[in-house]
Amino acid sequence: MKRLLQPTRETGIVGYGAYIPRCRITAKEISTIWRGGRDIDNLPVDEISLPGPDEDVVTMSIEAAQNALLRAGISPDEIRAVYTGSESHPYAVKTTGTLIAEVLDIAPHTSAADLQFGCKAGSEALLAGVGLVGSGMADYAMALGVDSAQARPADELEYTAAAGAAALILGPATEAVAVLEGAYSYVTDTPDFFRRAYRKYPEHGNRFTGDPGYFKHIQASISTLMEEMQLRPEDISALVLHQPNERFPRKAAKTLGFSQTQLETGLLARKLGNTYSSSALLGLTAVLDSAKPGDRILMAGYGAGAGSDAFCFVVTDRILTMRDKAPDTHTYIYRTLPVDYLTYARLKGKINTGGE
Repeated sequence: MKRLLQPTRETGIVGYGAYIPRCRITAKEISTIWRGGRDIDNLPVDEISLPGPDEDVVTMSIEAAQNALLRAGISPDEIRAVYTGSESHPYAVKTTGTLIAEVLDIAPHTSAADLQFGCKAGSEALLAGVGLVGSGMADYAMALGVDSAQARPADELEYTAAAGAAALILGPATEAVAVLEGAYSYVTDTPDFFRRAYRKYPEHGNRFTGDPGYFKHIQASISTLMEEMQLRPEDISALVLHQPNERFPRKAAKTLGFSQTQLETGLLARKLGNTYSSSALLGLTAVLDSAKPGDRILMAGYGAGAGSDAFCFVVTDRILTMRDKAPDTHTYIYRTLPVDYLTYARLKGKINTGGE
């Protein structure tokens, strides 16, 4: 049985962009509020990103998509699909994708769909875009991973629930900065993390979130993809994994036989937290910012529920002329505005003022 996913037409990333909001709160500040700083020496990240008062999933997506369009150098109306992966869509019934398409002048001659699969909604959007372009139905499609993650006050998820957006424009391999060699998806029904309808904050299965959640699925998707493509860890220039924290991807990389050096460039969690649907995609944009032609990049997203999408890309010469056309990912990472817990709570809507 063939398990490798490969498009009929060679397809790749022709443009990419990132956006991370400026506002940050340190994990130490959260610890001080809820635990008196008792766990201050064992925090999962240094700080997390959060949207400003005028930012949400739509505005962050638009910023990232504009950067991707600058690099792609194509007219917006050539894009025939906008796939938006997120846990934080502003409407329960109304697509985020149509808003993005309208603002960017992609509409009306396009398809739009909102995707949801925990934190792998972004990689799911990428796979859908590859399928559309790779089948020849469209020349270009846009895949977005974006989130403004919520966590119940005092819950351990509050230390890492962050915000960010990544946009990838898929197109013909002849125009790509990175060509897809193959992909593979692995899913099971694992109750590690979920949020029921009408509930504001998600629940997590504690011991299930690591294994059989994250580690089982990430390791299965990566190892199967490499087996199908007959690749070894030494054939890979950079490894990008979903980053709920810094510890999980480091442990998974070691188990799979990769060095920490291969992981380092795309590992952003220490400075950002877990940006959920954009986590793995933001790691990929950071790697592309410094990649060389011929580099092979392995990326795997992960989503609760549970599943992992793995992709293998090879960087082309076009990266040398494309990446400087828009701000790189680290420009956004180091552009920070510290806030205290009260400001954070207000910006994240944790304070109930009696309105909706």
